[in-house]
Amino acid sequence: MTTGQDTAPSPLVTEGGKTQIVIVGGGAAGLELAAKLGARYGRKKHDIILVDRNRTHIWKPLLHEVATGSLDANLDETGYRSHCRRWGYRYFHGSLESVDPQRRQVILAPLLDDDGSEIFGRHAIRYDYLVMATGSVTNDFGTPGVAQNCLFLDGRHQADRFRTKLLNHCLRVSREMSANPSADSRVRVAIVGAGATGVELSAELFNAAEALSYYGLEVFDASRLEVTLIEAGPRILPALPERLAAAAHAELTALGVRVATGTQVVEVTKDAIITRDGEVIEADLKVWAAGVKGTPIAGGLGNLELSRNGQIVVRPTLQTTTDDRIFAMGDCCSCILPGSERPVPPRAQAAHQMADTVAENLTRMMKGQPLKDFVYHDHGSLVSLSRFSTVGSLMGNLVGGRMAVEGRLARFVYTSLYRMHIIAIHGWVKGLAMIAIGRVNAIIRPRLKLH
Repeated sequence: MTTGQDTAPSPLVTEGGKTQIVIVGGGAAGLELAAKLGARYGRKKHDIILVDRNRTHIWKPLLHEVATGSLDANLDETGYRSHCRRWGYRYFHGSLESVDPQRRQVILAPLLDDDGSEIFGRHAIRYDYLVMATGSVTNDFGTPGVAQNCLFLDGRHQADRFRTKLLNHCLRVSREMSANPSADSRVRVAIVGAGATGVELSAELFNAAEALSYYGLEVFDASRLEVTLIEAGPRILPALPERLAAAAHAELTALGVRVATGTQVVEVTKDAIITRDGEVIEADLKVWAAGVKGTPIAGGLGNLELSRNGQIVVRPTLQTTTDDRIFAMGDCCSCILPGSERPVPPRAQAAHQMADTVAENLTRMMKGQPLKDFVYHDHGSLVSLSRFSTVGSLMGNLVGGRMAVEGRLARFVYTSLYRMHIIAIHGWVKGLAMIAIGRVNAIIRPRLKLH
């Protein structure tokens, strides 16, 4: 096994005599699983360890709101250290470097301080059972210039970076307009990918632009914002029925978004996006939100089978195809269920359901019982166009199939998804209290986070 250095990794001190379950990744699936297992087993006979490279958790579908300043992540994030104390598991701060299935170890990279000094070196964590929940990152498909010139929304730090750049450009335009009222200065944003992230970010930008006039940018308003949404496919929001996608398209156009469908990007430069047709779309901020792939692991994943998008291939039980003791769930796994031609889509609802199945199958495996297959219940897709509108479709037994929803009902269901996540990771008492506090903060806190 290659660890990147000639010296072997130092072993992490483990709690002897206990069944050790290691969960790598503290996203929606990983954090929910850690809470479930911690509540079920405690620490008497089990040692449950959650590993994540971040110190706090933020629900990924909210990152577009963090990016525009509409949501203060400091108020909505969950600290792993306080959470693990409450739920009876251990949290370890570190980045996965490789997996060694033969030795049943995960190797974590050296942890460095901000100045580059080493806090502690490369080390190994033993496991009896391993659950991979490392999530996904945006797939640039090897398009020239994307990695160097585009912003991404894969994590909190990237969302914060986008917000800082957005505010700086808005401030520049505001100053230019103050100095010369006749100047035609604009903030130009180009977003590649018209899935949920791209569409929601497009709408949220206009919500933020309208609010900026209340926070010192008196001459700046939404008319100074120029947003282009680029989609290679024939329409936006392919996961939604065509009628709802068309409604969202019309809503975005009414806001002022230029929606360019059937447009393939071939190159991204420092100042523009270049399409296959030769069009040059100039932009101050360029966001790539087209497609996902498994999070790359520097040292590899041993003999685990990977899909062409770098996701871990799993059986219907969510066990990997090469090792029964290793499970994968959420965006990092590729799971094709019997009777289906495509993998389970990388959605928050799928991650939530997978956490339930993995928790049940770990219990069954430790008892020597047969494992159950994962069954995906598609509850539909919802897309929020900020405060302007919400559209989506729901799967309802009462209506005999897919039900189109718009307006207030869709908005209520959309916000309920996040509330269900809060309850899943914090429990009913604390979860309901946090939801109530969130409602109060929405009234008393500023509309935008500007720092």
